[in-house]
Amino acid sequence: MGSSKVRTMLAVLALEAGQAVSHTDLADELWSGDTVRNPRNAMQAHATRVRRVLKGEGGRCGSETTVLRSVPNGYVLDVPREHIDGHRFLDLASQAATTLSDAPEQALRLLDSALLLWRGPALLDAGDGLRCRSAARLFEERRLSALADQVRARIMLGDHARAIAELHRLVAQFPLREHFCDLLMLALYQVGRQGDALEQFRLARQRLDEELGIRPGELLQRRHAEILAQDPALAHAGLV
Repeated sequence: MGSSKVRTMLAVLALEAGQAVSHTDLADELWSGDTVRNPRNAMQAHATRVRRVLKGEGGRCGSETTVLRSVPNGYVLDVPREHIDGHRFLDLASQAATTLSDAPEQALRLLDSALLLWRGPALLDAGDGLRCRSAARLFEERRLSALADQVRARIMLGDHARAIAELHRLVAQFPLREHFCDLLMLALYQVGRQGDALEQFRLARQRLDEELGIRPGELLQRRHAEILAQDPALAHAGLV
């Protein structure tokens, strides 16, 4: 799709798959407060381009009906929620979170499927409107939660080597996300690397002090104290 407005319109409608989005909300997203002489006509033109794209991708329903429908005062992308990768990701990650404590193997399969749907930052080329930017932040937060759940499942299943390797990468990529450091400390301790676990706490404390002028949060401080005390509960811990 060459037009940024076409990408934005399709993204907004996909975020609300099966639900009508009003002309007003679409105009706010497409033009972000800019004055447009005739937004309704401009929107109709963009909708025509969206339909053309969807037809080219096999988006026809029946003989002459496209999945993008005009409704009173708006448009609706008439597709099931599970046909949108973003919604599939959210649903799979949510299912995994509810099964993690009782069925970590099943949760890991769900999380692997969810994270395989990612091909880069969410809604990267969908414009700067409030809806798309808010949705992008939500997707990124859920992605990080899913990554944490994924390594947590590996720890619970005894796959510490892979969990530790992944957590080292995540800590390096997101140095201020204390949750990843906490999981890394736990995994290291469980394989007998108490000194390395404590070193991770020291590094996290140093980063937080240098970059933000703060101390580690309660989560890391509690894990640090448990490791120093060699708390027996740590041997089988997998959930915070």
